[in-house]
Amino acid sequence: MPRWLLFTACLIVAALAGWSMWRALPAPEAPIADPVVTSEAGVRSDVSLVAIEPVMRAEDYASSEAFAARLRTYLQAAQTSGLLTPRSIAVFPEHAGTWLVASDAPRAVYRADTVTGAMTALVAANPVNFTGSYMQSRELDRMAAAIFRMRAVSMAEGYQQVFSGLAAEFRITIVAGSIVLPGADVEDGQLRTDTRAALENVSAVFAPDGSLHARLARKVYPIPSEAGFTAGAMVEELPVFDTPAGRLGVLICADSWHPDVYSALAGSDLLAVPAFLQPGNVWDAPWGGYVTPWPDDVDRGDAGRLTEGEAWATHALAGRLADTSARAGITAFMGGSLWEMGSDGAALAVNANGIHSAQRTSGGQVTALWIQD
Repeated sequence: MPRWLLFTACLIVAALAGWSMWRALPAPEAPIADPVVTSEAGVRSDVSLVAIEPVMRAEDYASSEAFAARLRTYLQAAQTSGLLTPRSIAVFPEHAGTWLVASDAPRAVYRADTVTGAMTALVAANPVNFTGSYMQSRELDRMAAAIFRMRAVSMAEGYQQVFSGLAAEFRITIVAGSIVLPGADVEDGQLRTDTRAALENVSAVFAPDGSLHARLARKVYPIPSEAGFTAGAMVEELPVFDTPAGRLGVLICADSWHPDVYSALAGSDLLAVPAFLQPGNVWDAPWGGYVTPWPDDVDRGDAGRLTEGEAWATHALAGRLADTSARAGITAFMGGSLWEMGSDGAALAVNANGIHSAQRTSGGQVTALWIQD
C-alpha cells in the first residue's frame, strides 16, 4: 500500500475515533437547584390553579431523568407548602418540553453558548439523520425544522414519560407546558408524531392517574421567532379538557391575547396559559405591541404607553377573563437563560376578585390561586 494512502487511512480512522469519543461524552451534571419561592392568593379550598415557573438550564435537558428531577423540586415545594390537592391543576411554561430536543446529546450541546452553537453540535453528532430530515423539511427555517423532525420520536417519548410520571406521583392534573413536534396526536393513550406533517407548538394535559388526555392544545398564533418552522393551528381545533377541578381551556402564550381563541373555548370553567417571554429584563420595558395580528378590540396607542407586564395584565388572560365563562385563570412563565436566551415574566393569577401577580425573583417560583366551588 502506498505510504500516502496508508497515511490518509490513518487520518480518517483517527478522525472517526475522535468524533465517536466526542459524541459519547456525557453531559455535565445539572447545577444545584435555586431556592423556590411559593405564594398563594385566595382562601384555601379543594381546588387550586398552580403556576410552576422553573429556572431551567441546558443541563436540565441532558436526559429525561434530569428534566424530571428539576421539575419535581417545584412540585415538591408546592406540596410542602400545602398548595396541592387532588383537584389541583399545575401549569408549566410554554416550551418546557421543547428543549428535550437536546436530551441524550453530546456534552458540546450543553456547553454551547448560543442556540446556534447547540444546534450545530446536534447536527455534527447526527449527520446522517439530520440530512434525511433536512431533505424532508420545507419550512423557511429549514435547519430548525430538520432538527426537531430528527429528534421528534425521542422528544415525544421523554415528554410523556416525565409529565405522566409527575402527574401520577403527585396525583394532580398537569398542563405540561408545550413542545414543538411534527404531526403530534394522541393514539391509544400515547403521544405520536408524524415527520411528514407540519411542526406545531402543542400542549398536553395529564390526569392525576398519569393518563394523557385524548386531545392536544395547539398554538394558533405562532410569533415571528416560531413562524419560520412551526405552523399555526385552526382555532376550531382547540379542545376543552374535563378535569377533577372543572372544564379547562389551554391557550399557549400569544393565543391568550386573541379574542377568537377565547370564543373557541367557551364553556371553560378555568383557563391556563403556558407562556414564554423573551428577552430577559423586558417585563418593565415599554410594550412594543402585537407581533401577531392586531385584534380590533385593542387600542394601538397602548404600544409604548404600557409596560410589557402591564400589557400582559391588560390584553392577555388577566384582562380578558371577565369576558369569558371561566371563573379563574393563571399564566406561567419560564425562568432561566437557556443557551443565552434570556426570559422574563411573573405569574399572573386572575379571578372575580382581581389580579394576583407573583413577585419577580431571580429564582424559581410556584404561585397558587385557590378556587371556590
